[in-house]
Order: sequence, then C-alpha cells, then structure tokens
Amino acid sequence: MLGQRIITALALLAVLIPSLISGQAWPFASMVVVLVAAAAWEWARLNGVSGAGPVLLALVVVLLVTLQAFGALPRVIDTALFTLAGIAWVTGASWALRAGVSGWRHAQRWWRLSIGVLMLWVAAVALVRAREVGLPFVLSIFCLVWVADVAAYAAGRAFGRRKLAPAISPGKTWEGVLGAFLGVGLLSWGWTVAQSTHAAFGPSLFSAVHDRYGVAAGLVLAGLVAMSVVGDLFESLVKRAAGVKDSSGLLPGHGGVLDRIDALLPVFPLAMALSR
Repeated sequence: MLGQRIITALALLAVLIPSLISGQAWPFASMVVVLVAAAAWEWARLNGVSGAGPVLLALVVVLLVTLQAFGALPRVIDTALFTLAGIAWVTGASWALRAGVSGWRHAQRWWRLSIGVLMLWVAAVALVRAREVGLPFVLSIFCLVWVADVAAYAAGRAFGRRKLAPAISPGKTWEGVLGAFLGVGLLSWGWTVAQSTHAAFGPSLFSAVHDRYGVAAGLVLAGLVAMSVVGDLFESLVKRAAGVKDSSGLLPGHGGVLDRIDALLPVFPLAMALSR
C-alpha cells in the first residue's frame, strides 16, 4: 500500500509541477479539467447514478469549466460565481452536516447532482484564475489547505480528545482544528516575512488578504481554514451515505480524486472572492 501511495504521488507530481511552472496557462487549466471530470464521475457514482450517467455528468462539468476557464463565457461573472459558491458552501454544507448521513440520503438526487456540478465547476474556474494571478498566489492557497490538513492531523493525534463530528468522521477532533488554525497562522507569518525579503514569494493569498483586511486578516484566514475542514467533512458525509471508504479507486493507494481535493473545493472560490 505504501509503495502504491508513493508511486501515485510521484506520478501526480510529475504532471502537476510542469503544468504549474509552465509559462502558459493552458497546461494547468487542462490538468484541472481532467481532474474535475474524474471528480464529477466519482460524484455521480457516490450519489447512486449508474450506467452512462456518471460520464454524462462529467461531460457537463467539463463543458462548463472549459467555456468559463478558456474565455468563452465573460469573466465578469467570475466574482459572482465565486461569491455564490462561498455562500452555498457556508450555508448549504452547514445544513448538510447538521442533517447528517440520513438527511443526505433522503435529499432529491437531482439536487445532490446539481450541488456537485456547481461546486466542481466553480472550484475549477477558481483554480485556473488563481494560477493566472501567479505561481506564488496559487501555491499559497494550496499550502494553506495542505498545512491545515497536516497540522490538524498532527495535533489531533497528539492532543485530540473532543470529537468534532463523530458520526461523520470519527478521527477529527476540535484539538485538530485548533492545530490547523495555528499551523496556518505560522505559515502566513513565515510567508509574509519571506515575501518581504524575496519578491519571488509574491503576490500571495496572504499578502492580498493582509492588504485588503488589515488587522482582520487573521479572521479571514481562519475562515478559510474552517472551510477546508468543512470541505473534508462534507465529502466524508457523502461517502458515508454511499457506504464506501473512498470516492473511487482511480488513484491507487490514495482512493479517488475527490478524496484528494475535497478540502480545496470550498477554499479556492472563497479565496478568490475574498482577495479580489
């Protein structure tokens, strides 16, 4: 299993790194389209769609992302989309988590599929737009999510006592969430210091948020960390409702694409909306 995880991770990095550092936008955008197509296929299967349905849902998402990301639709709607997605995540995911596994199972399938299309479409466009701002900017958002995840895991293992959502994800604790906040706080401080002395570290999400919100920047970043946790919990809820451990077996040793990007889905649209 460990060998599979390492091989899969190296293969993903072999694709991700060249697309990120490319001087053109299309390699990264193309990679994003492929990833969300796979994620849409997984989402349809998790929500009880069989036959050709998952492929059709993936094609719908690919069409929407391609039209928006490659400029066929007006960019003026980007901010509206990011804001709408942020509101949907804050309100809709909160409702879903309160309703629990049973509530999700009993929700209308068309509604669940629509949620998947919206969240994947907007997150993909936000990823592409973040890369257009610059490599440091998109990397700073990735790092926020990754550091939050690693810090939450470490703090939860070391100090975790109080369960965050035992019916959905028994391993998550409130102490882990606190660790995520502290980890991202240190990341923000370190990135800001590095950017002040090395221009290559900017512009970043952290500088954009600090410039726009001043002393309230910490609250904004804490909100993004909280939403990364919500994204993770939301996907865990959907998998529990489907009775599966992983969203698919597309990534040997890692599960599915949704398992790897769940925390990114709410963070990227919100980060773009809050930093523009």
